[in-house]
This record gives sequence, structure tokens and C-alpha cells, in this order.
Amino acid sequence: MTNRKPLLDDRKETAVTVARTGLPALVARHAEHTPHALAVADGDTTLTYAQLAGAARRLAAHLHEQGVRPGDFVALLMPRSARTVVAQLALWWTGAACVPLDPAHPGPRTAAMLEDSGATLTVGDSKLLEAAGTPGATLALPGDEQLADAEMPGDGPGPDDTAFVMFTSGSTGRPKGVAIHHGAIAELVTDPDYVTVTARDRVLLHSPATFDGSTFEVWSALANGAAVVVCTTERPSFEDLAKEVERHGVTVAFFTTALFHQLAARRSRVFSLLRTVVVGGEAMAAQHARAVLRAFPWVELVNGYGPTEATTFATTHRVTDADCDGPVPIGRPMAGATAHILDEAFLPVTDGAQGELWIGGSRLAHGYTRQPELTAERFVDHPTLGRLYRTGDLVSARPDGVLDFHGRTDDQVKVRGFRIEPGEIEHALREQPDVDDAAVTVRRPTPDDARLAAFVVAAPGPVPRPDALLGRLTALLPAHLVPAELTVVDRLPLTTSGKVDRRALADLATAAETIGAAEPLTPLQQAVAEVWSRSLGCEVTRPDADFLDLGGHSLLALVVAEELREDLGVELSLPDFFTAPTVAGHAALVERALLAAHTDLHPDAPKDTDGH
Repeated sequence: MTNRKPLLDDRKETAVTVARTGLPALVARHAEHTPHALAVADGDTTLTYAQLAGAARRLAAHLHEQGVRPGDFVALLMPRSARTVVAQLALWWTGAACVPLDPAHPGPRTAAMLEDSGATLTVGDSKLLEAAGTPGATLALPGDEQLADAEMPGDGPGPDDTAFVMFTSGSTGRPKGVAIHHGAIAELVTDPDYVTVTARDRVLLHSPATFDGSTFEVWSALANGAAVVVCTTERPSFEDLAKEVERHGVTVAFFTTALFHQLAARRSRVFSLLRTVVVGGEAMAAQHARAVLRAFPWVELVNGYGPTEATTFATTHRVTDADCDGPVPIGRPMAGATAHILDEAFLPVTDGAQGELWIGGSRLAHGYTRQPELTAERFVDHPTLGRLYRTGDLVSARPDGVLDFHGRTDDQVKVRGFRIEPGEIEHALREQPDVDDAAVTVRRPTPDDARLAAFVVAAPGPVPRPDALLGRLTALLPAHLVPAELTVVDRLPLTTSGKVDRRALADLATAAETIGAAEPLTPLQQAVAEVWSRSLGCEVTRPDADFLDLGGHSLLALVVAEELREDLGVELSLPDFFTAPTVAGHAALVERALLAAHTDLHPDAPKDTDGH
């Protein structure tokens, strides 16, 4: 690819046409021109653009009175709701940057994020703030009915001001805070040509605020005069998502690749309701893409690729049936991004050759908060190509410029849409007093199920119990970083160069584990065990078998809940699922639901011994 121009979207060859601005100005523009258009729907609550702008301005004035100033970094801890959108917008109108926090994250993780972001204040829901015990100053946000109309001084943020600090996994054992500026998000979402979003659309918000997919979900809607439909269920099931889409007429949705694969495998009716589906996070499986395109030929299916450092998506590709004859490409750069394929000497590779993908353009993040050395290492001023971000991903370019993905140059992995540095988990394990060494890899018991597998070498003394170690990790790391399985080994396999042999590690993990029966299963327990076995990739024969101990995780829980609904006609909520995560526990919940349904249909039927 010597002497070749950077790979640019054909429609952006000359210049980026989207005006860069602060995000509040985009909302204010729609509030002025289409004040009565729907902006946010949250269950039974709706906000027009005029109402959204008014509520955000009133809250911004309140935050200003409480001392929030331009340039401040303020953490936000709230459940997913319309108020979350109002609060983000209010923080920006004060000129502050928003640091989203996840209520599900353990305290040490949240404390590290607050420290590394430089947040001076945490605002949000009063109950969550109290329960989290976040360090430093906190401020519970009042409801809109408690606020008086007030003028917010100042013009709001400019395009170069930081909008979000989003955290990604870090190999040093601490998450990395990525400072993303307003102009980058505005350019990503304003009048996009890589995906269809118009003022008549409704975009589903179901991602956690800490996941950069939520940036696309909220602001692709609000930048284009469309509506955000907020799924307020903390852990929505497949059926919850379909009902939300159906109830509010959602037309556009983003799904992580793992979730898309599960929905596609079931030919979920959610696709019959959507016009546009954007998928990202991992490599898209061609068979699932083809299944959706053939079953739902009207769906606009977009494969998105990009690290948080390049503002959610750097390249995209509208997938066709023909693309599914081989690996689905990740497409061309879009919305101001550029792509360069370089060799180890940082020179362009020859045409068609594999090399490392470096991303440039106007949507690169400012860098990592409070980590100047890491910022200088990953964001490089190339002598001829300008400022670039080194992705660590291997790609090649087709003759038409479309990019194909070929894997990683390092140990970083993607699991269920989350970018994971095994080193972060290994660091947390090595910090345990009874662990001498540790390594983490990915195991795939089935093509659609990737799970983290940890291997530890015990320190001298009593050998640690795997469940106890995993329990300690749960108190330190977010759920997506806690391995699904942990094995104690005498030593870690090494390559000839002395590095951990991760392929050999994968061989150490048993492809399937048969749990010996302790007592016979009842017919209902047997039905539950059969659903578990199909989803977990192992034979389950004990009533006390624990879903999490067998490698289960939140996405597999969605699969099991959906199959129980299809096989037994019972809807099991995820909170109930994880309250009693054993075969016997699930069978009891199923039995109770069946009895309740039977009693509703036959009021004179005898009730069970609990009075149900």
C-alpha cells in the first residue's frame, strides 16, 4: 500500500461535512425548531425536545449554584432512565465533563474510576449514592418539580471540551479513562451516512451508561431529532427487549455481537420490528448475519468496529448476503475517521497484506485521564500521517478499500462486547495472598459462547478454593471481568520464549464437565437441567448444580430464561434467576409460576401449601 492515500469513506474524500459542535447545542436546535417532537420515552414518561431542554437547563442552573463549573469532571451514578439523559445534558450545559458510573460495579472499581478520572463530585440518585458509599463529595439530584426556572450562564461546551470519560480494561490492573470530546461525538452521530437515523426514528437505549455503545444509542437519536426509547429494566431478557421495541415502535437498535448472535440464533421477533440493526464489539459470525438478512430482508444490518479511543465506531459496513460467503468485513472508516495499515516499521504495508490498524482523524479521544505516558504510547504523532491511535488489531484491505479483521497483535480479547485485558484480571489474582501466579484466557464451549477461564498457581500453604477466589474477585472487579471458571494448576505452560502459552492454557480447560448425580432429579428439575445443559455445553444432573459455578454468565442467563419460556411457558426474570441460581431453585420458581397461572385460569382449583 505504498504511496496510497489513507482509507477514507468515498463520500468524505474532500472534507468532513458535519459541523463540529457541543452536544447541548444540537439538542437546543431541535428544541427550537421542533419543540413538540418526542425526544425521550421512559416507560410511561415522555419528554418532548422543549421539555428535555427545559429540564436540563433547570438542572444545570442548580448544579451551577452547587459549584459545578466549566472544566470540572463530575461522576454520574443513576439507573438507566430518562433522568439519566437529562442529567448528562445538564452537566454539559454547565461546561463539566460526565464520568458515567455503573451501580453494578464493586466499590473498589468505582473508587479507582473516580480517582483516575479526577472527578471532584459524584451526582445522581440519592439511594444509589448512599448504597455505593462513593468517596469524596456527593450530591443527590432533585426531581424537576423541585427546580425553579433559571438562566444557565455561559454558552455551554465547545467541540474540544471533554464530554465523557469512558473506562476500558487496563493491563496494569487498573481501568483506563478515555477522555472523549464533544466534537467527536457530534461528528459520529450528526446526519450519519453509515446508518439510517432520521427525525421519524426511535432508537433503543439498553446499554449501561459506562459502555460506549450507549453514546450511539442516545446521541444518534437526539442529534437528528429522533427519539430515545429507554429500557429501564436493569437486565432485560430477550422478551423484555422485544416488548420494549414493540411497545414504543423502536426502529433502530444497537446490539453487542454476542447478544446479536443469540437473538439471531432464535430468529427473535425483535428483528421483525426493527428497520436498522447496528452490531459491534467482536467479529460478526457470517451464519448469523445471513440468517437475519434472509429471514428479515428489510433489515439494514451494519457491522461496526472501533475502540473507545476512536469514539465508539471507526469503521462500518452495511452487510449483504454476499458478504456472508466469508468472514464479514469491518468496512471503511466513516464520520471523519481515517485508517492506516502499517507494518512493524510504521510504514504502509503492500496492497492486500496484513498489518496493524492505526486510526486517525478528528474523532480521536484526547487521551487517557491522568496517564500521560500511556497516552503518548498509544496516541502517536506519526511524521507523515498525523496523530494516530494504535489499535493492536490486525487487518487487511481489499482492492476497494474495505477492511477485513484478522485478530489481535497482543493478548487483549473481546468477550460479550467488552474489551478485556487479561492482565487486569491476572493482576487482581496475583494480589491474593494464596496465589503465586495467574493467567487468563478465553474458552469457547460453543461457537456462540465465549467465557473467561482463569488458571492460578497456588502460593506455598493451603491450596485456595476456586469458588473462594472467584468470590474475592467479585468484590474487586465488574461482573464482565470475573472469570466464569477457575482452575488451580501446578504451573503455567510456557512457550519456548518463556511467555505464557495461551493456546496450551485453552487445552487445559476441559471442553465439557459432567457433574455426577447426588440424587435423582424430579421431572421438572430434569426439564430445567436439559435447558441448562444445552446452554452451558455440559451435562447437568444434580439438583444443587449452580449456574455460575458451571460457567454461566449474564448473557447465558438470557438464553436459559428464553428457553424456559419457550419450553415450559414460564417467564423467569433475571433478578429471580440469580436469586436462586440452582437447578432446584429454578425448578421451584417454574413450579410456582405454573401453579399461579393454573390458579388464574381455574380460580376454584386447590392452592399449594404456601397458599399460592
